[in-house]
Amino acid sequence: MVDPLSEIVQLLQPSAVFAKGISGAGAWAVRYAEFGQPGFCAVTEGRCRLEIDGEPPVVLEQGDFVLLPATPAFTMGGFEPALPRQIDPKTAPSSGDEIRYGRPDGPADVRQFGGWFSFGAPDAGLLVSLLPRMIHIRGVERLALLVRLVGEEAAQDRAGRELILGRLVEILLVEALRTIPPGQALPGLLRGLADRRIAMALRDMHGAIERPWTVLELARRAGMSRSAFFDRFLRLMGVRPMEYLLAWRMAKAKNLLRLGEMTLDDVASRVGYGSASTFSTAFSRYAGLPPGRFMRRSAVRSHAA
Repeated sequence: MVDPLSEIVQLLQPSAVFAKGISGAGAWAVRYAEFGQPGFCAVTEGRCRLEIDGEPPVVLEQGDFVLLPATPAFTMGGFEPALPRQIDPKTAPSSGDEIRYGRPDGPADVRQFGGWFSFGAPDAGLLVSLLPRMIHIRGVERLALLVRLVGEEAAQDRAGRELILGRLVEILLVEALRTIPPGQALPGLLRGLADRRIAMALRDMHGAIERPWTVLELARRAGMSRSAFFDRFLRLMGVRPMEYLLAWRMAKAKNLLRLGEMTLDDVASRVGYGSASTFSTAFSRYAGLPPGRFMRRSAVRSHAA
């Protein structure tokens, strides 16, 4: 059976970029600029305060895990008043020794291990929009262990490093996303997958993306009326059924085009279009440029990388 959550994580193509230990003592605070890339941390000792712009502050304690799929601006610090130190995550130091904030010596009030990674998918923004803005999970040892493994691998320069980091981050993402209690998730993929009928429709769409699905057919397979299914899908997912299907088809198409291993006719067939011309029109309208040009541009970027 197709698992939509695993498919989306794999299509995001995560790869680790930075991971290290951070500790704080006394009066300390750091202010991170908006980054856009996914960030994560696991608190291994003590507690601290986290305030994400636009969200109420939360206290992080030993055993807590936080994942920010798009890392908005945030402030983190201790519980004593302190002027935040401004940090640009794009110019932060590379993986290595622990970073210490506040009082430089003596025992730490908090220790955590974290960092950020990147998504290689050409449509990452669309897929990330289906995930919660902040994921805060308490007391799941598996997540802390995975974060530690990411950090240990990132700190070494061994054969197969990038492959192992990519797989570890994929596992970390899936583990974090499936651990969220359904009631805490905002409209999006997690809310949809937590609903038996909507999850059935999502698995149908992901399992046979080439099929000419209609709202009526999906509703029937979910055992609902068309209007009830449409309203329920929109409420839980935050998008209409056909909007989701189009977005997923285009995300898959971009990945196939980026790989450059199939003809345009084959790509069109794989994502549910009867001809290359029909697909080209739909893709151009959605992506803002023809699929051939998208493929060539992706090849140039890949070569440059």
